[in-house]
Amino acid sequence: MEDSLLLKMVERMSIAATLAFLLSQTSLLQRLNYRSVTIFDKAKLAVIFGLIGIVGTYAGIPVDDALANSRVIGVMAAGLIGGPVMGAAAGLIAGGHRYFLFGGFSAFSCALANLVEGLFAGMVRKWYPHAALPWWVVLLSGVVGEVLQMAIILLTARPFDMALTLVEHIALPMIVANSIGLTIFMAIIRMTMDVQQQAGAAQSQKALAIAAETLAYFRKGLDEASAQAAADIIYATGSYHAVAVTNATEVLAFVGDGAEHHRARRHELTKATVRVLQSGEIFVARTREEIGCPCGICRLESAIVAPLKRGEQVIGSFKLYYTNSKLLNQSDVVFAKGLAQLFSIQLELAEIDRQAKLVARAELKALQAQINPHFLFNTLNTITSLIRTKPDQARELLQKLGSIFRFALQKAGHAITLEEELAQVRAYLAIEKARYEEKLCIEENIDERLGACLIPSLIIQPIVENAVIHGLKPKVDGGTIWLDVQQRSSDVVVVIRDDGVGMDLQACHPLEQNSAAHIGMQNVHERLQGQYGGSYGLTVQSAPGEGTVVTLVLPCKTRSEEEHAQQHCCG
Repeated sequence: MEDSLLLKMVERMSIAATLAFLLSQTSLLQRLNYRSVTIFDKAKLAVIFGLIGIVGTYAGIPVDDALANSRVIGVMAAGLIGGPVMGAAAGLIAGGHRYFLFGGFSAFSCALANLVEGLFAGMVRKWYPHAALPWWVVLLSGVVGEVLQMAIILLTARPFDMALTLVEHIALPMIVANSIGLTIFMAIIRMTMDVQQQAGAAQSQKALAIAAETLAYFRKGLDEASAQAAADIIYATGSYHAVAVTNATEVLAFVGDGAEHHRARRHELTKATVRVLQSGEIFVARTREEIGCPCGICRLESAIVAPLKRGEQVIGSFKLYYTNSKLLNQSDVVFAKGLAQLFSIQLELAEIDRQAKLVARAELKALQAQINPHFLFNTLNTITSLIRTKPDQARELLQKLGSIFRFALQKAGHAITLEEELAQVRAYLAIEKARYEEKLCIEENIDERLGACLIPSLIIQPIVENAVIHGLKPKVDGGTIWLDVQQRSSDVVVVIRDDGVGMDLQACHPLEQNSAAHIGMQNVHERLQGQYGGSYGLTVQSAPGEGTVVTLVLPCKTRSEEEHAQQHCCG
């Protein structure tokens, strides 16, 4: 009887093999292979393996008011693939179905055995957390699992003589057939996963090669030129129907199908892109509706949209498009995610390099402005003229000049308090006031409670210097500089206003054009945005003959708050 039963069970192994192949083609198992599954994905897999166990029950062979079955294959496969929790969950599903729907004297024993087998298989997985399970480990696990089942039947099923008879009839066929079946099931899964990993490795190599080609472009930052170069390089691989790169507001580059209308609508980002820019997470759009292209005739049916980041700030997106949604697979998702991360690293390195250059420019400009021969000679001439008539004022100006020199040598390029920055500004204005006398008036409205706020050095002084040199100096009768420092929510707002000659913002674009006249404002704006993000920086209001208003916004953090934040981060 055992020989006949064994033959019948071996015949039913084809069912397990078929189910293994079908499961290996699912996106769920692909995500598990790439270690990108969610808790919800694991729950779905547990249900699927439990259902495979149930199929094994229905394919069972009646023996002595019980079933010789292959239920253990689905249950133990869940544990060997997903660990103890998944194995136990699949065991509860398959065992619960056996207990409640089929009954019999061995119902409880079989249900309990399934739970134990799932947990045991999960523990085997924990012994090999990062490696593929050798075939002999799977085979031995199947043997041990079935032996455990037979032991549980003998210990818990009653009457004992029926349990003993059942075990005598089914033990050898089930141990042999199910252990081999489990080994075949896992081998099919393993082969598919190996193929996927090989494809993933090839995608990784491709991503690294693309990143190497784009390095020279993205090291200059994210702009139309770098975006177009990256899109062209990726599209040339021939794997995608369209490639696009955006910043936070518009399409910078688009290559492939739909390029005409996407370029024409460069300021209209797709719904999927907006979602990624807001969430900072990769998104897979599998329908035209999920893409949300504003053009009704777009042929693109699916897309992978990955965020481009600089630090924690999302500054753009990188997109792969397909005209056929069936062509999109998990390896492409992994590729896009990895490539976007490499691009983000390149952009962050570019920003670090740019910030280093900005600091160097700031320090150089400070030295040029403060040790400039014209500035120095004019100051010394002013002091000389005051020595006989106003010696106290001359002495005070010498002290101010000394303060400026010390600041240039010691503080430039470092984080300082707002109070220290304002002291530097006042020293500079005192010297200029002595030169221009009544032609220069200074008014302050400063919240003294903000003096301890940490700020980058040389962010107020260059703006004040611009106001004196470019705003008031060309004006025959001079004018007034108003300096206002207040708190707004958790930010510090600094307003420098003058009633000088003003400027035409349509013509000069002081925060965009790299002109010598406005390099100080550009430097400050870029430093603030680079350090604190896009919501901070400068705004300029001006018109010819109406003066200029420059507003600086930056976060208010004291030294103690900064140290606390660093400790919290490190902890």
